[in-house]
Amino acid sequence: MTLKIYLRKHPGIWRGVLSVLTILLGWECYIQGKIWLGYPSQVPVPSAILARWADVIMEGSYWMSWYSSYSRVLAGFAIAMLLGIPFGLLLAVNRTSRALFFPVFEILRPIPPLAWVPASLIFWPTQEMSIIFVIFLGSFYAVVINVLGGAKNVDIRYLRAAQSMGANQWQLFRRVIFPATLPSIFTGAAVGMGITWEVVVAAEMIAVGGRVYGGGLGFFVWNSFVGGSIEQAVIGMLSIGIAGYTASSLLRYAGRRLMPWHTSQA
Repeated sequence: MTLKIYLRKHPGIWRGVLSVLTILLGWECYIQGKIWLGYPSQVPVPSAILARWADVIMEGSYWMSWYSSYSRVLAGFAIAMLLGIPFGLLLAVNRTSRALFFPVFEILRPIPPLAWVPASLIFWPTQEMSIIFVIFLGSFYAVVINVLGGAKNVDIRYLRAAQSMGANQWQLFRRVIFPATLPSIFTGAAVGMGITWEVVVAAEMIAVGGRVYGGGLGFFVWNSFVGGSIEQAVIGMLSIGIAGYTASSLLRYAGRRLMPWHTSQA
């Protein structure tokens, strides 16, 4: 398949590229116009950022920051999914568990994940574990709420139809409740993934301290800003955006593969 045919079949790609180029061109023209008119600006132009980016990508510390942030996000997110999905389903299908655990869950849920950073630094023996714990909290609540809502909103007609055909409780859960909850699970995963990148950046700025090599993209941004390299700070911000977009795209792709029936109905 040639590139031209591929772009014709997926018009959203070139439209997205066009929108990004338009924003960059407008940004460049605005800052350059201010400079030409004699109004100095501390905001770097895209051309300067790209020139600096060409140098940064050759540095090992930059890619180590990518690796550190991604490993923390994936670790915290995986734990949140492994615990959040069963917990949300338990609250949905078991009234006793919901009566016992949901009030405590609702009390803790409004607490921002970053508010846990000082406590996590005390509770956990290493800074790495503290950051992963805060990331876990950021996605855990989003996953549980979406799973709980999806499981409780399963059409009662599906349940009654399965019961009328002799389905037991396990078959009812495996064949009806869980597949019907999958869209909500992936919605919660997408929301949680977005929150994890917001949390990891702030947590790295606060908790990593003086670590430069492997401090993560959050510390990369902060260290660049403190060092006076605004271009490099913007590079770190854009890198976080690209990393988050990549992770969310992989989740959407997994959702399309696991839920072909949901995609066909959309």
